[in-house]
Amino acid sequence: MMNIIIHPTYFPNIKHFVAMANADEVCFEMDDNFIKQTYRNRTNIYGANGKLTLNIPVSYSQKNRQKYRDVKIFNEEKWQLNHWKSLESAYKTSPFFEFYEDELQPLFTTKQDYILDFNLKCFEVICDCLQLDLNFTKSETYQKEINDKTDFRPLVNAKKESTPNFDSYTQVFSSKHGFIPNLSILDLLFNEGPNALNYLESQQLNAI
Repeated sequence: MMNIIIHPTYFPNIKHFVAMANADEVCFEMDDNFIKQTYRNRTNIYGANGKLTLNIPVSYSQKNRQKYRDVKIFNEEKWQLNHWKSLESAYKTSPFFEFYEDELQPLFTTKQDYILDFNLKCFEVICDCLQLDLNFTKSETYQKEINDKTDFRPLVNAKKESTPNFDSYTQVFSSKHGFIPNLSILDLLFNEGPNALNYLESQQLNAI
């Protein structure tokens, strides 16, 4: 039995999903403090010029500690429209963009208030697209040391990343910039479609 604890992030990257797809039980960390420069509010896709980071703007000040679940999205910026346009221009020629478009587009047209709630919504939609039936729970208190689960919470750090040794798959712009590993799950979904889950289950995640 592999039980893991992990952060809900914005359209999680492949590492996150490999960890979750290969776990028996997934516990989402719900009670930590929000930290900037992490995947809590960003994801990377493959644009025409290479890796492109999509950031969700949040109303957050580093001065006062704030729980992740209490952080509001800064909706004065038209981030949803911009993110959807970026996804369209990056993936409209991919084999499966149209296949999943109708399921994903409402996430970018309905106003979202809290970043954690929105990330969980995105996660549910992605699980539907992948046909991944995950057994997950939510943490009730924050524990620095975890003894009964494999702790994958460090994967949230966008700055301290090791490159995973994952199999390559065909990406829209790979003839221009080569294979870029560990992008958002959306990259895998749009390029591999129904095969995406097989891909995730066949990858090994080494120590983080």
